[in-house]
Amino acid sequence: MSETVVALSADDLGRRHRADFPAIPEGWAYLDSAVTAQKPQVVIDAIARGYDSSYASVHRGVYQRSADMTLAYEAARARTARFINARAPEEIVFLRGATEAINLVAQSWAATTLKPGDRILLSALEHHSNIVPWQLVAERVGAAIDVVPLTEDLRIDLDAMAAMITPAHKLVALAHVSNVLGSVLDARRAAAIAHSVGAKLLLDGCQAVPRLPVDVQAIGCDFYVFSSHKLYGPTGIGVLWARGELLAAMPPWQGGGAMIDRVSFAGTTFAPPPARFEAGTPHIVGALGLAAAIDYVEGIGVANIHAHEAALVAEARAALGALNSVTLFGPEDSAGIISFAVQGVHPHDVGTILDEAGVAIRAGHHCAQPLMELLGVPATARASFGIYSTSADVAALVRGIERVTRIFG
Repeated sequence: MSETVVALSADDLGRRHRADFPAIPEGWAYLDSAVTAQKPQVVIDAIARGYDSSYASVHRGVYQRSADMTLAYEAARARTARFINARAPEEIVFLRGATEAINLVAQSWAATTLKPGDRILLSALEHHSNIVPWQLVAERVGAAIDVVPLTEDLRIDLDAMAAMITPAHKLVALAHVSNVLGSVLDARRAAAIAHSVGAKLLLDGCQAVPRLPVDVQAIGCDFYVFSSHKLYGPTGIGVLWARGELLAAMPPWQGGGAMIDRVSFAGTTFAPPPARFEAGTPHIVGALGLAAAIDYVEGIGVANIHAHEAALVAEARAALGALNSVTLFGPEDSAGIISFAVQGVHPHDVGTILDEAGVAIRAGHHCAQPLMELLGVPATARASFGIYSTSADVAALVRGIERVTRIFG
């Protein structure tokens, strides 16, 4: 879907929409959107309506309320499909989160497709959720894992990837946007490199979908995963998109209700995708909340959100870069995320002092310990922006860092 990009200052969009988020009080700088985004009132209202006036189970009841909720649940699937330009709603699988989505691909597709001697290609900046499932599968089937290095400015080095990929590589799994550095992957080129040797490409889109327009058909990937709660929706629900022909060939991973065709003790047959991969009662109201979040984000325009966050990143990097005690990590054009270190101060102390000043950031290894090792630090401090972020938040962050340096001399 094409969008009109509206020229806004770093403040305009955040000021315009901050009141939409009731959990952000006046004077509190919430700079931890990369771990989870705050929820707009329209999402909260959609969840409340789902429970207080229209709740029923789906795909089971013959009474009208259940039929209506089934229609709403499947409409949420169709809404999600349109959001990332899937070919059909049936290519969308609802799961507990992006982590479960990756594990589904690992256990259903990879574990039944890979053979001893096959190889999996990851990058040095991946989240643990895009490392550990592949390690488990590789150990199980006798495959091996290779790691693409990073460029000098800490992007996934696609030139190196092109040089090291071989026909033995059957899967490439990469972050579309780094959760630590904000580095944006050239996803189309990554797909072309993977497909040049017949490998499949999975993209971790958790940090991409809240801040970049995503079109899975234009990218050319094979699997795409993301979580609702980083997209201003509820926790407990995430999305796997996969090409329909891949889903159709994948066996079930979890067994239970709703994913079957017919069950007998002589044997069981299974429903077609996506039901085959949604065992048990789903997070019904979570799907409604996700659809409301998508409506909200697209109402603003993902391209406008990206421009807004880019302006804040530039502002924050310039201000923090002017402080001699601060080291910035990642590229200048990072997408909504800035990781940094304060000389002589552990990131946890930075986070604690900033919290006292009303500034919420993330401090730690961000579930990316291999990347921390590469950076030569045990942890970083991370500020991440959202729709509600403003220049006042950046100013509060900088004042807080200046206080940190005064306290620690």
